[in-house]
Amino acid sequence: MVRALSPVPSSPFLSKSNLCRPSPSSCIPMMVARPNSQSYWTSIEADVEAHLQKAIPIRPPTTVFEPMHYLVFAAPKTKAPALCVAACELVGGHQDQAMAAASALHLMHSAAYTHEHLPLTDKPIPKPTIHHAYGPNIELLTGDGIVPFGFELLARSIKPAQNNSGRILRVIVEITRAVGSQGIVDGQYRQLRRIQSNFNSSSDKQYDEEWVEHVLKKKEGEIHACGAACGAILGGGSEEEIERLRKCGLYVGMIQGVMNVVGENEKKGFREVVERLGEMAMKELEIFNGRKVEPISSLIEASLGNV
Repeated sequence: MVRALSPVPSSPFLSKSNLCRPSPSSCIPMMVARPNSQSYWTSIEADVEAHLQKAIPIRPPTTVFEPMHYLVFAAPKTKAPALCVAACELVGGHQDQAMAAASALHLMHSAAYTHEHLPLTDKPIPKPTIHHAYGPNIELLTGDGIVPFGFELLARSIKPAQNNSGRILRVIVEITRAVGSQGIVDGQYRQLRRIQSNFNSSSDKQYDEEWVEHVLKKKEGEIHACGAACGAILGGGSEEEIERLRKCGLYVGMIQGVMNVVGENEKKGFREVVERLGEMAMKELEIFNGRKVEPISSLIEASLGNV
């Protein structure tokens, strides 16, 4: 039976009370990202891409697989897939156990990005980072096709000899929630409404804390939380380990979200928020004392440096 899903934390990260500096005794020392940690993340991302290259070759009917192949690999990368693999290894699992889930996470992200950036002339959206090689109708249908393909990859990873069907089913439910109406779709909807409101108004509306927190959490935070939790589930982690890594992933995702959601001119004002999120993410790794947490802690450090 699939376990009940634990909700991601709902505390008001952006409230002034949460922005107070912690006492020295509660501060978590930030680890410096070393070259071997950077190569670790590069290696995981390369392995996920190689797995997807095999899963999505350009084959007949080319009218389906050419745009699918293009849009999957043209979408900007997110750290959620690599975080899935790293979490799996941290709890004692092997990279192979999480590769299908990591690939599915990238597929879901690609589909969401494709839908968000459809080339529609009447839609006030941020400038995409990819070239639109196909029209809006093809890109819409292709995004729709990418999502079930991701779940197919997960279903095919069920191996009776490994008795992993229960874990795979739980991961499918986790991903469904993170990318659906309770996750990415909710965040995209809130952001689009704000963009349309600003587009139709002559006034320059400032970000408010509640809106920013909600969009960061839903659009970026929850898919990273999902990635970390799924990796821990597949690696056989305990419930406490799964939830600690879920929270860590949420905070990492929200840091990533500041780069993608908040305007360039406003990012400096969020520096204190980002630092606090980094401290909270590091705090969740304390339970793994003695284990190799450096890869994940290096990702946190690198994320802080990019904001």
